[in-house]
Amino acid sequence: MSDAGPQGTRIYRSEAGSREVRAWCEQRIDDWPELFALPELDTELGSTRAFRASGGKATPVLVLSGTNFNSATSVGTARVLARDREVILVDLPGQPGLSAGVRPRSDRASAYGSWLNEILPRLTERPVTVLAHSLGAVVALAAKPSPLLHAMVLVGPAGLTTAAMSSELMRVTLPWVVSPRDDKSTRLLDFLSGPDHVTRGVHPYAPWMTLVGRHCRTSLAPGPLPLEHLQPWEGTPVVVATGSHDVFYSPARLHGPARRFLDAEVTVMEGAGHLALNEQPDRVAELLRSVD
Repeated sequence: MSDAGPQGTRIYRSEAGSREVRAWCEQRIDDWPELFALPELDTELGSTRAFRASGGKATPVLVLSGTNFNSATSVGTARVLARDREVILVDLPGQPGLSAGVRPRSDRASAYGSWLNEILPRLTERPVTVLAHSLGAVVALAAKPSPLLHAMVLVGPAGLTTAAMSSELMRVTLPWVVSPRDDKSTRLLDFLSGPDHVTRGVHPYAPWMTLVGRHCRTSLAPGPLPLEHLQPWEGTPVVVATGSHDVFYSPARLHGPARRFLDAEVTVMEGAGHLALNEQPDRVAELLRSVD
């Protein structure tokens, strides 16, 4: 896998670490035989990997994951969505996964928006709904409206306001950063989860987050997007949703910006946290049906 692309921050601390992260992702994707790898795309941000699963006849969905998450961590949700529609999963370059391991050096939002403009016609000939979580929402909103982009469903979206920070977040994040282990990853993931999804024992994604902590240089939450990225979406159906217990983008934090910038009300996913995309896949499927 080449990291060819623009100069920027290499996200992997070592080549061995990169291989370990990629092996985990490949195993998760292989666990769903109906998920097929698409030809690797050479883009302005480097190599991009995408995967497709056939499904029902509703509008296809293209999934853009949040920070430190990717196609492999979205397999469980994608299985649910595929009951209604074709699902396309894409790994963001510059995030842990199977795409290029180099993060854009500057103006990342614009770089990612251009990247989405570039890959969309290469991934689909039919209009799709973009389902974007957290950082993925910045990517989607920084792109340009297109006849291939039918609607957007933004879950726990970054880009509309700053992420909330707290001392509790620091207490669970710093131990994970300093010495990643599954127990510390579990505490972090439980903090990001809603009360209905706090685990007893090891969190299902703890081994993944431990790999990320050991081998990757994680990125910070993106800030609000400039107005010029938000104004063009006035003619596109946009749903904004967030978990009732999202520690970064709570309903109260999103209500004003969503209404002001996107003319959208915030749908509250009761009992979910920031990981709502993984926690409530059936509710996500309902949100997609609302824009079909």
